[in-house]
Amino acid sequence: MSLTTISAGRVSARIDSMGAQLTSLSLDGREYLWQADPAWWGKHAPILFPIVGSLRGDAAMSAQGPCRMPRHGLARIREHAVAEVAPDGSSVTFELSSDAETLAAYPYPFVLRMTYAVVAEDTLAQTFTVVNAGDVPMPFAVGGHPAFNVPAPAGPGDAAGETFEECVVRFTRPWTCEAPVIAEGGLLDYEHAYTVLDEADELPLTHGLFDRDAVVLSRVPDSTVTLVGTKTGRGVRMSFPGFNHIGIWSALGDAPFVALEPWTGHATLTTEDDVFEHKRDVIILQPGETCERTFTMTLM
Repeated sequence: MSLTTISAGRVSARIDSMGAQLTSLSLDGREYLWQADPAWWGKHAPILFPIVGSLRGDAAMSAQGPCRMPRHGLARIREHAVAEVAPDGSSVTFELSSDAETLAAYPYPFVLRMTYAVVAEDTLAQTFTVVNAGDVPMPFAVGGHPAFNVPAPAGPGDAAGETFEECVVRFTRPWTCEAPVIAEGGLLDYEHAYTVLDEADELPLTHGLFDRDAVVLSRVPDSTVTLVGTKTGRGVRMSFPGFNHIGIWSALGDAPFVALEPWTGHATLTTEDDVFEHKRDVIILQPGETCERTFTMTLM
């Protein structure tokens, strides 16, 4: 395990080689990323590969044989090598390659590269690069899971005392959407979906919003959400083109954070079978090919 710090402009970030997990993200020295207090949730921002969410019974069958993985897959619990650090210290790339242990759980040779790069004075980009290192088509999904302090840290001149309930998730335009129920085993049940927004562009935050686990939204307008305080305007804007879904989640109780989780796929549906290649929005990567997905986090 080692920590790498990158910075440029007003942004500084720190990443742990264990899981290639972001552990700090600050603007002008103010910490925006959740600091893994185990009283609520002892993680910061796990990376999700080669599955997002849960398989039924943590297992599925693929064209190459059985897959057995815990929720959110293998990459978050593996040590990643530091492959490259930019000479100016503004970016770092980690690399994870398949080995005997991963192949026993997920029978596909792969290379996963995780790049964190400061791309503007207030913005960090997180890029997944997946290489099919085998000789057969490879099914997979990727996703992020960064959690942010709510409310965001106050800046100079901000009014004091902003609360969790004075923050919202804001969308680029009014829209109507539903979310699935999270069923037993973490499966998604769209047959009992509930309305989240009805021609509205703001989702008010309450701790009760997460009594049913994550709020899973699909095809979000402009692939953009903003987690922001209504008094201070402080928060984070996430842009995630190429990710079809986003999970919005906080731990039960009065946890002072919200996770914004862009996903290319999601947990197994209650109506799906257990064939990996049949999962909705699964990516099938051909031998030797590379797939890249990037989301950005702009701090305000």
